[in-house]
Amino acid sequence: MKKVIAVLMMILILFPTTFPLTAAAISEDSAETAGSPEQEAAADATAAFTLPCRGAILIEQTTGRVLYESNADEPMPIASVTKVMTLLLVMEALDAGTLSLDENVPISELAASMGGSQVFLEVGEEISLNDVLKAVFVSSANDGAVALAELVSGTMEGFVARMNERAAELGMTSAVFYNPTGLDDQETNLCSARDVAIMSRELLSHEKVYDYTKIWIDSIRGGAFGLSNTNKLVRFYPGATGLKTGSTGKAKYCVSASAERGNLKLCAVVLAGETSADRFQAAKTMLDYGFANYAYYVPEAYQEVSIPVWGGTAASVGTEATGAGLLLAKSDATGLTSRIEIAEELNAPVEKGQVVGKILYEKGGAVIQEVPITAKEAVPKLNFWGIFRQLLRVVLFSNPQRDAASHPTA
Repeated sequence: MKKVIAVLMMILILFPTTFPLTAAAISEDSAETAGSPEQEAAADATAAFTLPCRGAILIEQTTGRVLYESNADEPMPIASVTKVMTLLLVMEALDAGTLSLDENVPISELAASMGGSQVFLEVGEEISLNDVLKAVFVSSANDGAVALAELVSGTMEGFVARMNERAAELGMTSAVFYNPTGLDDQETNLCSARDVAIMSRELLSHEKVYDYTKIWIDSIRGGAFGLSNTNKLVRFYPGATGLKTGSTGKAKYCVSASAERGNLKLCAVVLAGETSADRFQAAKTMLDYGFANYAYYVPEAYQEVSIPVWGGTAASVGTEATGAGLLLAKSDATGLTSRIEIAEELNAPVEKGQVVGKILYEKGGAVIQEVPITAKEAVPKLNFWGIFRQLLRVVLFSNPQRDAASHPTA
């Protein structure tokens, strides 16, 4: 009888009708930030320079914010920059677990017949997915791109359909893909500089790509076939991280060039440069402009924490703040401070993505932007019998003699 009473007392103690939050309680409207990257895009700056190309754009990778653009929405041939989408679909398949880097890639007659940049894949050759990815990322191998397409979707036609579907999902309004290579002797893949930036940003969000995009010189087939990167910026531009070049008679010279210095990550897209040197110079000009004029501020005080949860199937929930940093012009960064408001505890149920706090950026005493802190996972609410079983287990399996021994009286 005493144990039953103890259980009931514990229910009343552990599950009161209200639960306090931190003094700075989270308001319902704190989920809204001061402005999305899409709302701020293109409103930033028009730099005072002219680039030797037909279309160009510079974005900050973390936020997607546009820092510079010139004729960024005209659809143009993009040559092997097409492979950004090809490689994105492969990386997504790797993340989904449907592909493994160790597996061999079957080489069809179609793949082996591709011209242009190639690593001379042979029908029936045993070559690992890792080697084929290296060949495409580093040397822009067309035969490798078709082999990857057939590996992911079974046929090149099926893969191309998925390329166009994925472009639509990403909001790429100008993209039209006819093949996974960018070869345009028959049909021409088209894309605007803005849409190339969108798919480049998505590919760069996969950390594994940097294992390939930063390579300058390497080899495949056990060292028997040498590779050198078509992106010369990887060798000569400080902080370069990738990404992809392309050139044909129709497309002229194109590049999607990414670089990182400190917390700031940039991606510069150049379409239809007159020469190879022009495309790299245009990319360098935009990247130099971005690094000289912008900074990505990350609050030192922020770290992911767990918040206790009352009455849930888990005792606590993890938190995260997507895009916790703040992109600013360097001239605006002086005097910037940040502070964090977060719940001390939560009531179940907790939904995944539920706002549980916020990071506030302030300058001159005014809040200039808020970033929501959200729950990483859901924590369902315990029903009555779940609560009862947990409390009963505590009571029945407690040992009064052991507890007394561990807490002796004076």
